[in-house]
Amino acid sequence: MVGPVVSSAHLAQSSLPALSELEFALTMSNHAFHRWMVRCMTAAGGPAMSPLEVLIVHLVNHRERPKTLADICLVLNIEDTHLANYAIRKLVGHGLVRQGRKGKEKTVAITPAGATLCTRYAEVREALLVQAARQTGIDPAELSRLSSLLRLLSGSYDQAARAAAAF
Repeated sequence: MVGPVVSSAHLAQSSLPALSELEFALTMSNHAFHRWMVRCMTAAGGPAMSPLEVLIVHLVNHRERPKTLADICLVLNIEDTHLANYAIRKLVGHGLVRQGRKGKEKTVAITPAGATLCTRYAEVREALLVQAARQTGIDPAELSRLSSLLRLLSGSYDQAARAAAAF
C-alpha cells in the first residue's frame, strides 16, 4: 500500500499523517487557486493584479457596503495590514475602489468600474470553473462540508501559530 501523498515525508511520520496529506493538498490548491484568480481577472478584462488584490476587490464589492481595513483583514485572515493597505492603494490607482471615511476610520468602497469587473469575473468563473467543477459530479453538500472543515482547521492553525510564537 502506498502511504499518504505528501511533500515532506518526515512530517507525515507523526501521530496524524493525514494532516501532512491535507497540508500538501492545501499547498497545491492554494497555488492553483491563486493562479486561477489572477488569470480569471485578466480574462475578465481587469488590470494585472495580485491574488490579494483580487480577493480584496471581491470582498469590497460584497453586499455593496464600504469596508474598513480592519474588516478586510479580519474577514480574509490577513495578519500584515501593510500588505492589505498596499493592495488597496493599487486598487484605488486602477479605479476599482475608492477610499472614504466612516467617523475616524478610513473605508474602502467599490466603484462602478470595480463592480462591473466583479460581474464580468463572475461570468468568466461560471463559464470556465463552475461548469468544469459541476462536471466532476462532486456533491455540492460535500463541498460545503469540506469548506466548514477547512474553516474549523484554520482555527487550529491560528492557535498553533500563537503557541509557536510563545514557544
